[in-house]
Amino acid sequence: MEVGAQASDGLYFVGTKEELIAAKRTVLTLDGRDVLIIHHQGEFYAIDCYCYHAGTSLQNGDIEDIDSQRCITCPKHKYKISLPAGEGLYRGRDRSQDPPPLRWFSKGVKQRVHQLTERQGALFLRLSAGGWVESDYYQGEKGRVERERAASQDSGGKDDSTE
Repeated sequence: MEVGAQASDGLYFVGTKEELIAAKRTVLTLDGRDVLIIHHQGEFYAIDCYCYHAGTSLQNGDIEDIDSQRCITCPKHKYKISLPAGEGLYRGRDRSQDPPPLRWFSKGVKQRVHQLTERQGALFLRLSAGGWVESDYYQGEKGRVERERAASQDSGGKDDSTE
């Protein structure tokens, strides 16, 4: 089966387990949606590729454990996103205690996560559906235009393909 091919049960073939382990991070476009598949410390995760905050690619984001949750950090603005649930996390003072200690809080689900299934050494992905999640914006046409404009500004307005 070809990578990205959709099976009759709505699952997309995304590669063999060995290929995805070796790659560590893979970006695939499935049904017009860019998905980042990550293998980290024996676990697989699949999330929308672009950060919910400003559309920066998460492909090169650092991965760390925060408050017992595996998270990816957006490389541009340092937003923290839990890989299993897509929750945006932030550090703040817990005003319910005196003195108020710093702790991690959830902003709620901000990044769409997708379900991975393994069958005989092959991995399949089901795109999640349902209500609006903020990362959905950067999967649409307006978000794509905004990502391209930001990338052009970051490179000083130069077209990197000609250098």
